[in-house]
Amino acid sequence: MRERLMVVAGSSNVPLATEICHHLGIPLTPVAIRRFSNENTFVQILESVREADVFVIQSLYPAPNEMLVELMLLCDALRSASARRITAVIPHYSYARSDKKDQPRISIAARLVANVLAASGADRFLTMTLHSEQVHGFFSRPTDHLQGAPVVCDYLARTDLSNAVALLDMGQDKRAAGYAERLNIPVAVMSKRRISDTEVEITNLIGDVRDRDVIFLDDEISSATSLMASVEAVAKLGVRSVRAACTHGLFCGQACALIEASPLVEVVSTNTVDLPPERRIPKIKVLSVARLFAEAIKCIHDGESVGALLRRQDL
Repeated sequence: MRERLMVVAGSSNVPLATEICHHLGIPLTPVAIRRFSNENTFVQILESVREADVFVIQSLYPAPNEMLVELMLLCDALRSASARRITAVIPHYSYARSDKKDQPRISIAARLVANVLAASGADRFLTMTLHSEQVHGFFSRPTDHLQGAPVVCDYLARTDLSNAVALLDMGQDKRAAGYAERLNIPVAVMSKRRISDTEVEITNLIGDVRDRDVIFLDDEISSATSLMASVEAVAKLGVRSVRAACTHGLFCGQACALIEASPLVEVVSTNTVDLPPERRIPKIKVLSVARLFAEAIKCIHDGESVGALLRRQDL
């Protein structure tokens, strides 16, 4: 008899987990998560998971360190409760930008987090739009890597793109250029220099953007300072309109205020990160990736290849 399919959620993105369960046609398995007065985290699975195929859904944002510990404890609790297989589903993988040793005496945190999660009991991983392809290789267990771009591009394709041009960072990998290919629009490329966590300088721009509808494409929008610097730079070049699109919309700090006050017509992201109501300003459009994750979970549970699903996502 095939093992039961069960879904457990940490506290980072319960709405996404609930929507995934809706597409799967199963209830979300109840858990208790609380923090003691000494700030230690306590987790308990409130149903039997013995011999079950369990998927733990937890984005590592907000509060990445707390969410990471929650995920570790959930995996460990499931292992202790004799789950047959534990898959850590991480829609947004924090620390993914720490993927190389570009300064002396630093940690390659993306690799470390992957190792810690494997040690805590995760048998395999399912994630989305990692910052770079090399992060995929940091996981020592089977890992499926989905892309949010098709969801974003399907939305953008329903708008008027007759005058659009995609604007990419020079440092972005080939996936970003693939977004423009999927949308069948031309590409412009900019180079920028990060001065600090909140300051960015645009140093060069290649391509024609004058009188065009510019769409910035990126994997993540965090504080939006880099995006604002880019918007300010292209606005001086006489563009007709400016939009931005990403998979992971963190919108931390003053990001929403900056976006609201900017010339941006719209910012499109997905719900890999739960955006609270107070940050859901009119200019931000949030798309759901729940169906995509549900399809991948079903493939993994049924022992089918996720490759066909990934090929449908190929850019």
